[in-house]
Amino acid sequence: MSGLFTLAGQLRLVGAVLVGMGLFHAVLPRLIGWPADLAGTALLTRQVARVHLFFVALTCVLLGALPLLMAPDLLAGTPLGRAVLAGQTLFWGIRWLFEFAVFSPRIWRGDRFRTAGHIALSVLWTWVTAVFSLALAQAWAAR
Repeated sequence: MSGLFTLAGQLRLVGAVLVGMGLFHAVLPRLIGWPADLAGTALLTRQVARVHLFFVALTCVLLGALPLLMAPDLLAGTPLGRAVLAGQTLFWGIRWLFEFAVFSPRIWRGDRFRTAGHIALSVLWTWVTAVFSLALAQAWAAR
């Protein structure tokens, strides 16, 4: 259990959560009402939405698999490990920023479910970005 509180343990945990997030995309559309929202749109719009959802899910799974399966290698200070950690830090840091800069509070204010989702995602992206940032710092120090 103490290994969970190491940086490698946190990287593995972040990886597992990201894989879970990717898999969660299988039920997400129904949970937030996308089928009804998209029903009145053109076929192309519906198909693009489904394809983008699939690739977002796949991206989460693949970006999560790296730290889940390769945490020690990422922390070893190799150029490839540092590049992956830098990319993950940038990617998830931008996702964190979008939670506040892109999504309007009108979407979640006054709706308990969506407010809880906004808070949970804000905490999640903060943690994910922090873990990757710390891992990148440690990988740079290990080189």
